[in-house]
Amino acid sequence: MERRAPIVQPKTEANQKREELMSEAKSHDISKRLVWQAWKQVKANHGAAGVDGVSIAAFEKDLKKNLYKVWNRMSSGAYFPPPVRLVEIPKSDGKSVRKLGIPAIGDRVAQTVAKMVIEPEVEPIFHPDSYGYRPGRSALDAVGKARERCWRFDWVIDLDIKSFFDTIPWDLIEKAVAHHTELSWVRLYVKRWLQAPVEHEDGTREARTRGTPQGSVVSPVLSNLFMHYAFDLWMQRTFAHLCFERYADDAIVHCKSETEAKAVLEAIRNRLAECGLELHPEKTRIVYCKDGKRKAGYEHISFDFLGYTFQPREACDRKGERFLNFLPAISRKAAKKIRQTIREWRLASSRNHLKLDDLAKLIDRKRDF
Repeated sequence: MERRAPIVQPKTEANQKREELMSEAKSHDISKRLVWQAWKQVKANHGAAGVDGVSIAAFEKDLKKNLYKVWNRMSSGAYFPPPVRLVEIPKSDGKSVRKLGIPAIGDRVAQTVAKMVIEPEVEPIFHPDSYGYRPGRSALDAVGKARERCWRFDWVIDLDIKSFFDTIPWDLIEKAVAHHTELSWVRLYVKRWLQAPVEHEDGTREARTRGTPQGSVVSPVLSNLFMHYAFDLWMQRTFAHLCFERYADDAIVHCKSETEAKAVLEAIRNRLAECGLELHPEKTRIVYCKDGKRKAGYEHISFDFLGYTFQPREACDRKGERFLNFLPAISRKAAKKIRQTIREWRLASSRNHLKLDDLAKLIDRKRDF
């Protein structure tokens, strides 16, 4: 018998693509394009380095390898987030601190991937009076709505949740996430991000059992989802006749009478306790919206909300006549922060050689106080 060489068919482009897909088959279907889009968001937001000390510039030097590592590990189920760098920022009262968690750059990309998948699923179900960290909504929108409603309702409950981001129960977050997505990798990595330890400035690491780090990419959507069920939906179901504005953990509720405000506040206190949260005993209070027509006396006639102080203020009507109205204006705390930031620019001493155009560029970069 005559021996013949085996017939070898040339590889077509379709065959090559198919083989490439088969060789890179993973347990979780996460596209490389999604990782690339997540990186662009992370880069645009800037931000400091995490526990590994790798900055955005350093990460970008070997970008292809770093992004492939994130995609490869996430797709195979082998991604474990590094510890979160903990930074403590003193609050204006000089006594307490705000704890911010700064993830590593690669972890920030991974969290953004999950956020880009979760957010479109939960955004449509969120309450219209939830304003924090949502596309197309801002703190000014919440302040404007509160201003309008303070004219219609005589009383306000000023709510302050004690250590909100540090005390959210994990099981309720995971339950809410599982309710809105069937993607196993989203549920898996949300659980791992919640369990990631924090690393202090001295290098010591601390395990966590509750909460989600304030400052991480995925925390805003997780906290909003939690508060949607713990507060927004419950308020809509229990007190449908009342209005509220909420920005993350900062919320105010409008009531028609002092009696109603006291009853609603007690109900909210009990509801949040059921969800593992506690109202701050000193910062939570009932406020009377006093003005020219509402002249009764009360202990509290002002409150702060998102950098604005609501209180009785003199105003002018269309005829130019003065009257007392209940209006917002920049709070003392916010004004103090702005003055401090401007002083740090040292315009009169170290920058007096700059031209006006250069000063304008400097101030424009710092416009978000």
